Amino acid sequence: MTKRYIPIFYSCDDNFVKYTLVSLFSMKQHASRDYEYRVYVLHTGISPEMQAALKRLEDGNFTVSFCDVSEYLTSIADRLPLRDYYSKTTYYRLFIAEMFPEYDKAIYIDSDTVVQGDISDMYFTDIGDAYVGACHEQVMIQTEVFGNYVEKALGISRHNFFNAGVLLINLNEFRVHFVLDKFIYYLHLYDFVVTQDEDYLNLICKDHVYWLNQRWNTQVLEHIPFPITEARIIHYCLVSKPWHYADCKHGDIFWHYAAQTEVYGELRKGLEAYTDTERERDRISGEKLLALAISETEKEDNFMNILNEQHRSADRVAIVKKIEEFERAGNFFEDVENDPPSRVLMPDEIDYYRSSVIQKMKTKFAFRIARRFVNKLIEEKKFIIRDIRGIENFKNLQSGAVITCNHFNAADSFAIQLTYEAAEQPDRTFYRVIREGNYTSFPGFYGFLMRHCNTLPLSSNKDTLKKFIQSTDKLLKEGNFVLIYPEQSMWWNYRKPRPFKRGAFTFAVRNSVPVLPCFITMRDTDNVDDDGFRVQEYTVHVAPPLYPSTDNISEREKVRDLMDRNFDVWKQIYEREYEIPLEYTTVKQE
Repeated sequence: MTKRYIPIFYSCDDNFVKYTLVSLFSMKQHASRDYEYRVYVLHTGISPEMQAALKRLEDGNFTVSFCDVSEYLTSIADRLPLRDYYSKTTYYRLFIAEMFPEYDKAIYIDSDTVVQGDISDMYFTDIGDAYVGACHEQVMIQTEVFGNYVEKALGISRHNFFNAGVLLINLNEFRVHFVLDKFIYYLHLYDFVVTQDEDYLNLICKDHVYWLNQRWNTQVLEHIPFPITEARIIHYCLVSKPWHYADCKHGDIFWHYAAQTEVYGELRKGLEAYTDTERERDRISGEKLLALAISETEKEDNFMNILNEQHRSADRVAIVKKIEEFERAGNFFEDVENDPPSRVLMPDEIDYYRSSVIQKMKTKFAFRIARRFVNKLIEEKKFIIRDIRGIENFKNLQSGAVITCNHFNAADSFAIQLTYEAAEQPDRTFYRVIREGNYTSFPGFYGFLMRHCNTLPLSSNKDTLKKFIQSTDKLLKEGNFVLIYPEQSMWWNYRKPRPFKRGAFTFAVRNSVPVLPCFITMRDTDNVDDDGFRVQEYTVHVAPPLYPSTDNISEREKVRDLMDRNFDVWKQIYEREYEIPLEYTTVKQE
């Protein structure tokens, strides 16, 4: 039986290849013998002696090949800016997809690593259509300066920034989405100088990362959240090099493997020869990197500011900044967009049941043109639903329900409409609560949809509001579904759940119907909208219904209980899907 093969790539020069040898040796000790491992070392010059040393690690499962990338670099030289990328071996991982078209995926691993786990387990992880499988960059999480840098200069959460030293690369996705071309484009646009290639890769792969168990890239830093014996790959990142520092944390593990290789003597001599002057240089280098991160964060022409100026709508950029300001201030219920002037909706202007023949005809026509509109958005990839998860929770509902959903885009109600249709509940109608001004004052095509697509407009008029409440109660008791945004304001593309107001949950308690919590998560696509921002791809999560408490407590307490349980559901979905803790930037007042 032919063994399946696993392609593994290192990238190094003649000075670093001895550490590659130790890493590869450790990998061999734990790798399953059921597979063939094809190891490639990307370089622009490694001595014949060191090539021979690595080749001596070959056996029936492992082969080692050396690939000089000089010729490939020459072939793309006219596309590269005049910088020192020819000598930066860390950039070579970006060339693997183009240079090795025979492979669908591959492992890339830095040389300053020790492998304690079976590398085949990592390779056969199903990462779907993600561009890479990777682990969170702990430097950004554990060091405030670097966390601020990636968030303010790159626009990436410190909790969603990956370390590029250990990667499971989806080579097919790299080709389909032209990752190399995007890298070259960004090279021309901006010179990242803090973590360099890692910055570019995170920028390109944002929202297309499968988060591997952190044990596959255990960085030797101050805090490691599990015993080092559980680490499958130990990464001696930054200046934490056991071959330079005798007291390096967990350096004994490196030396355990190094002692079994033919480069052990050379490595020990290197440790003994490393001078205090060189160690002082390392310390100064670390301080300079911190200062550089602060400088890049604060400078007016950093990457995010350039991107905003060159490509993004000033109005939309202003809204994003306003959201950031509101979150810091804790103003979660305030609107961030300037709605058009509106007028009050009077009781005689609205029939919430659409009971007349003319109203029914308008509603039917409105849904027909709305469907054409949504289909066109889908066709043009301006509205993308990747998945609907938990649809059985909607299908199994035997009563009316209040549907809650995070409100971040005018089109998010379309996503819930499609979810309702997928739930196949034709005997019960789906309604959505909208703002007064959207009904009375929204112009043109959108205004027509607002008025006729089974909408339930709120009103600042006391009598109209009373009519709204009575009508909504009746619709729920009749078994229909009512979408209510519990945040009661829209924050454009805001991913976190926001605090709730009581209205949605009061309806559920008063009418003894469940709340069906829906939460939409987003990820960037390659498509850019008219405002210069990435089009978001949505996943709709339908959680199990939440029923009002049957305990002998007041209605107010039951409402609070539902609110809390709904928020907890949203929080769990957010943290599970984005793999980051739910944290707000709100500054508490003393």
